[in-house]
Amino acid sequence: MAGDVKGENEPYDDINITPMVDLTFVLLIIFIIMTTAAVQGIQVNLPQASNAPSLDEPKTKAVTIMADGTIFLDTYPVTFQELESRLASFYAADPSLPVVIKGDSAVQYQLVVDVLDLMGRIGITQIGLVTQKLVK
Repeated sequence: MAGDVKGENEPYDDINITPMVDLTFVLLIIFIIMTTAAVQGIQVNLPQASNAPSLDEPKTKAVTIMADGTIFLDTYPVTFQELESRLASFYAADPSLPVVIKGDSAVQYQLVVDVLDLMGRIGITQIGLVTQKLVK
């Protein structure tokens, strides 16, 4: 056998353990994940809360003024008179009513001033003006 390469027919004297180490790590990871997922703590019967909104948390109202002059209260389009009556009723229910104003950058400034004046007549003092952070 002149063409045989030396050592081709010799038995292996070492074992490749890389697949066994990989398998060991996979099993270890599975064991850790299953153990932490099974730990849930002590079982207690939790009390049920009602679905009614909490009276302690004030609901913030958002007044949006679009570039064409359309006014929205939250997500509903309203006229100036409807805005006044709805904000007055919300203010009567909660005198600490917070309101944020989101005015489009192309809207006439007078319309924003009119909305601010309206809130002053109603008595709303917690007013926020929403702006966008300048990105450079």
